[in-house]
Amino acid sequence: MDYFCVDLESSGPIPGLHNLLSLGVTHVRSFKGAYQPFDDLYVEFRPLFPEFDDAAMAVNKLDPIRLESEGLSPEVGIQKVLDFVASHRSSKKQQPVFVAHNAPFDWMFFTYYCGHATLQNPFGYSAIDTKALAMGKLDIPWVQTTLRNVRTLVGVDSIDLDKLHHAGEDARYLARVFCALMNR
Repeated sequence: MDYFCVDLESSGPIPGLHNLLSLGVTHVRSFKGAYQPFDDLYVEFRPLFPEFDDAAMAVNKLDPIRLESEGLSPEVGIQKVLDFVASHRSSKKQQPVFVAHNAPFDWMFFTYYCGHATLQNPFGYSAIDTKALAMGKLDIPWVQTTLRNVRTLVGVDSIDLDKLHHAGEDARYLARVFCALMNR
């Protein structure tokens, strides 16, 4: 089974009003009896919509003016992600699984942008929320499922704070936490 840990940064909470600005994805699969992270992809997108929430922009620290000229269109950016997923699947018979920390947020942006670009979401409705996974694996309540707390409980080192909220770095970090959860 192939898992793809996804993190994204947006200009706010609502697809279609706010923009998907960047997306990171890390491929994870079981190898030699343990789940391990493998390759990564990072993509930045050209903003499409006029809404930019000040709080979201303060967190992601992305420059929308730079993205206007350097970001990829949704069609090109999402196709890069789809090509990455297709090229890293170990079996075409099994559907790849989307993994995110608070997966409903990341999945809704991803699937919206697939639809906007008229491209097929390779994950369909297959998603794992690492918050819910941590509840089951660690027997903790929802309020204790922050990524910081989960990573501490599974023994994953902290992310460099200078890299926090960079979708590529966060996807790799999430992959390490996901592997630690799955290997318990």
